[in-house]
Amino acid sequence: MQPFAGRAAVAGVGMTALSRASGRTVLQLAVEACRAACADAGLAPGEVDALLSYHLNDSVPVTRVARALGVERLGWHNDIAGGGTQAASVLGDAAMLIHAGLARHVLVYRALNGRSGRRMNTVSTGEQERFTYGMAGPIPLFALAATRYLHDTGLTGEHLHAVVAQSRDNARGNPRALRAEPLDLAGYLAKPYVCTPLRTADCCQESDGACALLVSGVLDGPRVRAVVRGGGPGCSAMDRAPDVTAVFSAYVAPRLWEVSGMRPADVDVALPYDAYSWLVPRQLEDFGFVARAELGPYLLERRHAWVNPHGGLLSEGYVHGLNNVAQAVRELRAGREVALVTGFGGSYGSAALLAS
Repeated sequence: MQPFAGRAAVAGVGMTALSRASGRTVLQLAVEACRAACADAGLAPGEVDALLSYHLNDSVPVTRVARALGVERLGWHNDIAGGGTQAASVLGDAAMLIHAGLARHVLVYRALNGRSGRRMNTVSTGEQERFTYGMAGPIPLFALAATRYLHDTGLTGEHLHAVVAQSRDNARGNPRALRAEPLDLAGYLAKPYVCTPLRTADCCQESDGACALLVSGVLDGPRVRAVVRGGGPGCSAMDRAPDVTAVFSAYVAPRLWEVSGMRPADVDVALPYDAYSWLVPRQLEDFGFVARAELGPYLLERRHAWVNPHGGLLSEGYVHGLNNVAQAVRELRAGREVALVTGFGGSYGSAALLAS
């Protein structure tokens, strides 16, 4: 067991509305979500003594948020560089601060105008080597890995449709969801490709919004049981990878079960980072929920309905995965016992187990 296991609880969650044009600054969004998380935990913002966030040069610094919240004596604080890889491991950062006695209440947030502001599917200076090979942003990169994965598994567009359609069905009762309309197979196949084999419906909803968590060593709530972070050569480093389809879960899943002392059968709700539809079967396979040979019927029979019950990043919206973690807390409060959450960044990422 990890030394911090069970010592930190997610006592509060807060979110803004998700939209395609918030008309607000990222600071305003961050402050609203943070205040909501504190209120949910029954804590005044001024009682927060640590503040963490992650970003891709598209957010607002923690010191500005602390000032706006009225946190006069800010202790440990950090702006972590990174996107989806941090969605689960930021829980580990907060839990380690609490275990080390460096904080009692850690406020974690992710805020961005991800649709009306800086968008993901562009080429940054650090990705010019990918652009040389036609990979203009993340979608072409992960579409190439998806092509190989579908070939290796025998999955087809019909199976990807099952992932997306179930996501829409799950989102139907979620008032926050940007996409909740039914999507039949014909409608899915009529969607234009962004980069084969990924259609527009296979990609997450770029969104404006913010999400925050209040992680406490004093207050009650779902407990952080285990957190792992890591990766290896795969779809983030195709020129050096023996398997370009190997996403982060291929590397972190064995370690998660090892350090937690738990098994896939212990998990009763999974909230995998579903930035692209093909990542759902890949993670279900890697974490041991479904054998590769069974993936096809499992998806077509919609046995994955228990995954991302709020619609996930494909349908609810995209706050770089932290909204999936917030939903895990809601599910555990509602009677679930163990939740898996993950953070994706290609072949690098993170995973965490929360328990009621």
